[in-house]
Amino acid sequence: MSESGSEITTLEAESTRRTFLKQTSATILAGSLLQPLTGLAGEEKTSGKQGRIKKAVKYQMITEKIPVMDKFKMLKDLGFEGTEIHYRTKVDPKEVRKAIDATGVQVHGFLNSSRDELKDSIDQVKYYGGTSVLVVAGRVDQNNPYDVVYQQQQAKLRKHLPYAEKQGIKLLVENVWNNFLLSPLEMARFIDELDSPAAGVYFDVGNVVRFGWPEQWIRILGPRIGKLDIKEYSRQKQKDEGLWKGFQVEITEGDCNWPEVRQALKDIGYTQGWATAEVKGGDRQRLQDISERMDRALDLA
Repeated sequence: MSESGSEITTLEAESTRRTFLKQTSATILAGSLLQPLTGLAGEEKTSGKQGRIKKAVKYQMITEKIPVMDKFKMLKDLGFEGTEIHYRTKVDPKEVRKAIDATGVQVHGFLNSSRDELKDSIDQVKYYGGTSVLVVAGRVDQNNPYDVVYQQQQAKLRKHLPYAEKQGIKLLVENVWNNFLLSPLEMARFIDELDSPAAGVYFDVGNVVRFGWPEQWIRILGPRIGKLDIKEYSRQKQKDEGLWKGFQVEITEGDCNWPEVRQALKDIGYTQGWATAEVKGGDRQRLQDISERMDRALDLA
């Protein structure tokens, strides 16, 4: 064979190889989306009100200077079934445990944020009787390349997933403004590649409104969604006042299409999981307003 003929054969082989890799990658991704992780959406079928999403607030949203027990009693009075505690929150775990037992209001999750060490968060939420640790998967910027962050964050989760599985705790990755996992397709792939029943998504409804539509993310992520954060975003306020100002709008008064969100949640079977408000907190009156707004947004009344 001539030298030119050999080059042509080599080029054809390389073209065939690339086509095969593209088709294989597409098949893997399609299979991942068609057969998503199971056992997450609507997982907690034995607690709370049957057939209804359970309302919660972040513990730091309770601003009244009252004892832990009274805070839990107030949450119960206002219709909240649970709360979540951030690792930076200064609170006596024993007092929290007493309040849980006395009121029935659950600490359903623990907020680890972007810390690399997850074991103590897993242990903490296990002590409270909760089921998940919220994880922020790094941040992409000029000094932290996208592909490197992807690998590092998966490595961090893989390190802790066996222990989480053993403890019956889920590690749920939240979609935040960290320049990472910018589409639901990629987020689904990121979770599926972890290949663990303890890996899932903590879906923040308001965080995607700036550049997407929550109902689309919900349907694509499907059963990977373990829990929900509830807040709003206004594209008009973003345009008129600035990027972060978009969050300064009350639940049901922004650009989130709540009827579509409810339908999407129903479509994926998310009917009995947790929905936690993540908005500006306040006193009893403020929390009452949040509770009522969540009822309207999620049709819980």
